Amino acid sequence: MGTSISYHSVDVGGLPIFYREAGDRDAPVILLLHGLPSSSRMYEPLLSRLSRDFRLIAPDYPGFGHSAAPDPLSFPYTFDRLSAVIASFTEVLGLSRYALFVQDYGGPVGFRLAMAAPERLDALIIQNAVAHHTGLTSLWDRRKAYWNDRVGHEREVWESLFSGDANRRRHIGSDPNPEGYNPDLWQDESAFLSRPGQAQIQLDLFFDYRTNVASYRRWQRWLRERQPPLLVVWGKYDLSFDSSEPHAYRHDVPSAEVHFLDAGHFALDTAADEVATLTRSFLRPLHTARPPTPRRLCQRVTSLASVEFSLTTQAGSTQTQMETRQ
Repeated sequence: MGTSISYHSVDVGGLPIFYREAGDRDAPVILLLHGLPSSSRMYEPLLSRLSRDFRLIAPDYPGFGHSAAPDPLSFPYTFDRLSAVIASFTEVLGLSRYALFVQDYGGPVGFRLAMAAPERLDALIIQNAVAHHTGLTSLWDRRKAYWNDRVGHEREVWESLFSGDANRRRHIGSDPNPEGYNPDLWQDESAFLSRPGQAQIQLDLFFDYRTNVASYRRWQRWLRERQPPLLVVWGKYDLSFDSSEPHAYRHDVPSAEVHFLDAGHFALDTAADEVATLTRSFLRPLHTARPPTPRRLCQRVTSLASVEFSLTTQAGSTQTQMETRQ
């Protein structure tokens, strides 16, 4: 597939799930999980920069981007449900091992995915996603009120999270150089949010965000027990998530690699080169140290006295060995 990006849709339990892909099929896999109210499109800068070294796969969740958006009356928009769909998506694509790159909503989806199948996780890369109470800024006070009184705070939450102004603020944050941001980023998100049914989908899902906050201690315990290879890249101009959060991750995983960037909530908006370089440098040693994963084992009888085995690895190399039978 090379360095070009391709676009696909696959059936996952009756739902068409859209995804972007780049890189060689035999390269180490990075599964990229997007944030709010974005889609896999946010990862295009990374796909184009890392596809020579990795196979990158970025799906759209149900209700986002180009994936199906079933009616909330028939499809509950919860993080458990989104995670289950993405888990099935990895099965459909045959992804047995991968590094997870998560941002914002990708954090809750990714933690559920990793904890359900830790044997598949090569590494975890976190970009402005939270797993500690201290990572939530004062902006979350009003949002938490929504979880206690949905009807009374629904309009306020919509304006603070999903309005055109909110989408712009989420990208730029406190960056003193707003001229570095392409307005298409938030204008496209606003157009997406204006689709029929989107208000209900997004409000339902954000109401369920309270289950993520309730899971923080469990996620922290998992990090401390599993000690996964962890890279945290943090846009320091983020207004929603506190800059203390990367240090909290390092408390859980002392070997974690942490980098603060001159970027906002969506670091790829302005720091794609830095994020790509950090990701490549972090993952390369892990895959170099790991033995090749068998992909296909072929057996051919060459004589009555011996059997020839041909093993094709994920790296694409072929190893042949002879077994002599007595």
